[in-house]
Amino acid sequence: MKRLFVVIFLLLMCYASCDNTTNVEKSNPENTITSKNNDIYTTFDPTYAHIVYFWFKEGTTQNDRVLFEKSLSTFLNKSKYAKTNFIGTPPPATRDVVDDSFTYNLVLTFDSAQAQQAYQDEPAHKVFIEECSHLWEKVIVYDANQIK
Repeated sequence: MKRLFVVIFLLLMCYASCDNTTNVEKSNPENTITSKNNDIYTTFDPTYAHIVYFWFKEGTTQNDRVLFEKSLSTFLNKSKYAKTNFIGTPPPATRDVVDDSFTYNLVLTFDSAQAQQAYQDEPAHKVFIEECSHLWEKVIVYDANQIK
């Protein structure tokens, strides 16, 4: 379990420093990172992270993946609470500590635990679950507060 937290931490650090980062606000006391996502600049808020891993059922098709990605993107574009988001798939593992068994990964940031809870109750979130829950056999969620 400790190893998984280290992997999640490293994923977040990689996300924060990846090549699509356009501006690191070094003078910003909140240490936020501004990046370009779909032609909209968003600010990574490290206050509260919500990390979700999805494992799809055996036999899912490319059409199922298209449905999932479209439904998830639609939901995230409508969310009033998710400040930033990252949707990913696992690259092939090259080290023993890397788990590449999941199908999709989602990393979201929120300005508080209350905002994350409100996101859970958004109608768009419920539509996403209704449209796509038949695709996955397992979902694991890790939430984390920023160390201050």
